[in-house]
Amino acid sequence: MNPHAIPSASLRELFASFWRNRALILQLTKREIFTRYRGSFLGLAWSFFNPLLMLAVYTFTFSVVLKARWGADSVGNTNRFAIPLFVGIIVHGLFAESANRAPGLILSNANYAKKVVFPLEILPWVTMGSTLFHAGISLFILLLVQFLLNHTIALTALFFPIIILPLLLVTMGAVWFLSAVGVYLRDISQAIGVFTTVLLFFSPVFYPRSAVPREYQFWMNLNPLTFPLEEGRKSLLFGQTPDGVGWTIYMFIGLAIAWMGFSWFQTSRRGFADVL
Repeated sequence: MNPHAIPSASLRELFASFWRNRALILQLTKREIFTRYRGSFLGLAWSFFNPLLMLAVYTFTFSVVLKARWGADSVGNTNRFAIPLFVGIIVHGLFAESANRAPGLILSNANYAKKVVFPLEILPWVTMGSTLFHAGISLFILLLVQFLLNHTIALTALFFPIIILPLLLVTMGAVWFLSAVGVYLRDISQAIGVFTTVLLFFSPVFYPRSAVPREYQFWMNLNPLTFPLEEGRKSLLFGQTPDGVGWTIYMFIGLAIAWMGFSWFQTSRRGFADVL
């Protein structure tokens, strides 16, 4: 790397940087995951027990105590409230966990920011890798419970990684943007925590999109979590294939958001060392 070169903000560089530094990203992601549980008695096993416990709590609270059902149809195991809710928690967590950590990402790695030859743009990829690891554990538990309850798993569940791909691009764009802004505006870390909490209730996590009144459907469709939430449930729980047209549109939007966030990060990174 040339320490005097202006960082490229092109769409090609967005993916080229990932591929060029893939080994470093993998090593940093592993370190972050193991550091999170270092010193605990159960260690990495907590990544399995935490979502399992939460699924048990959701099942007891909503299915046993509140006797809630998903939508108008209350027949069948897949329509229990807790399991569709858990899908929503997984998808929302993919965005919220990364976004909440983004404002402090450069601040907590100030030593990297002061090294002119370190590829700072890969730090959001490391955050995303850690988030995907824990989401993958939660997804495994969800599918395991589905199999135990229904003795089968829909083959359309294979579409789920493809369905959430545009969301990952949207999230990466947000993380690049917020991590850069967080260096100059420290209050953003407080604001984004409130935002992701509000987003939890204004997204179809606790309810299906069909439950939203018609006059608010347009605004609900603008929510970047709506499509992966609805299509993710269809593929994982109800054996339905995703909406190809909607996915294509969302994919282009995700690419645009990722590129804008990456461009902002690359443009503003030259002042990081001075501020830190």
